[in-house]
Amino acid sequence: QVQLVESGGGLVQPGGSLRLICAASRSIFRFNEMGWYRQAPGNQRELVAVIFSGGSTNYADSVKGRFTISRDNAKNTVYLQMSSLKPEDTAVYCCDALVGSLRYWGQGTQVTVSS
Repeated sequence: QVQLVESGGGLVQPGGSLRLICAASRSIFRFNEMGWYRQAPGNQRELVAVIFSGGSTNYADSVKGRFTISRDNAKNTVYLQMSSLKPEDTAVYCCDALVGSLRYWGQGTQVTVSS
């Protein structure tokens, strides 16, 4: 069993930055992958970024060049650094972890980009 807790969301102006944090309840060293998804009202959940156990990453086209995912195995934490934020980035951002064949989710953190 793994608990994931997100933090770092909030209200930011267009062009601003935020760093989201996902803290896991146990070591993430052997986690197959960890990622960030987002869901805006009326939209389907979409993958934002994923980082694999070997360190490779994938990003949604809409965030490439603006967002960076990273992991700190020593702190059991995954980060999503978001820059040049746009109003269309507004959503609830959730962290997930794939451990073997099991997938775990956090509760999410709200990100609102508005002037």
